[in-house]
Amino acid sequence: MSKKVLITSRSFGKISNEPLDILTGAGFEVTMKGKDFDQAEFEAMIPDYDALIIGAHEFPEAVMERCPKLKIICKHGAGLDNIHLEKAKELGIAVCNVPGTNSNAVADLTFGLMLAVARNIVSTNRWVHEGRWQTAIGVDVCGKTLGLMGFGAIAKNVARRASGFGMKVLAYDPYVKELPEEFQSYVTLCGENEVISGCDFLSLHLPLNDETRNMISAPQLASMKAGAYVINAARGGIVNEKDLYEALVSGHIAGAAMDVSEVEPMAEENPLRTLDNVIITPHIGMYSKEAIGAVSLICAQNVAACAAGAELKFQVV
Repeated sequence: MSKKVLITSRSFGKISNEPLDILTGAGFEVTMKGKDFDQAEFEAMIPDYDALIIGAHEFPEAVMERCPKLKIICKHGAGLDNIHLEKAKELGIAVCNVPGTNSNAVADLTFGLMLAVARNIVSTNRWVHEGRWQTAIGVDVCGKTLGLMGFGAIAKNVARRASGFGMKVLAYDPYVKELPEEFQSYVTLCGENEVISGCDFLSLHLPLNDETRNMISAPQLASMKAGAYVINAARGGIVNEKDLYEALVSGHIAGAAMDVSEVEPMAEENPLRTLDNVIITPHIGMYSKEAIGAVSLICAQNVAACAAGAELKFQVV
């Protein structure tokens, strides 16, 4: 009986056939599901599979318990907040992600979002397409202070880009006690509150967990400089969207740029969608050819390695 792998990430294998060739070469029957693959269908199908390459679908504890054949879960990306890691460990299911491989892609998008919201690029572009030759006054990014919540691979790459704009960088990360030498001339490690209150642009680079959920809510937003901006290309649940909306409408926060939302896809009735000073993209942080190609390849290699009893890359469980 052939082994079966279910792939729920829509971007898997979009750049080349090599990842699929690796899976079929390892004897796997491959099932790839597209954008219309809903949560209920996923939960009904997964118990029949030996391996899973997962995108954004939730993989809760109760569903995992119904998967006696499952040997490995590969996250097509870095974030693991949609996978119940403790249950996977208990059941002996290997879990791997692909950290760092998409860090340039996400950093590029983060910086692009910051520039776009600071200079009203998205709204003024839309106005021209609508036939309105209308201007809007923005702010310089060059020389401003960037606050980074988290200082992992993506945040480090954002800091490198910020250095080219002459920005001062404040960074908070409870797991980083000393800066690598290359950052010491322009990055300052600070406490959480100091970063939030001291920056002109606040950029989030944290995983979503019990400690970070709603980390940026009304008190934190109120403590920010008047006219500051919030950039989130990490996870939607880190920011309380209701509180962010109120801070934007009040004018205390000048703008926000988000590649993520609390619920994805973002609900049509979400009031953030009505604001010209908010940029929202549909979680495209890793959607560069280079990042998708690398992430897909590593996921396929890990599935094949698991079947062969070989060492796995980036194994977390």
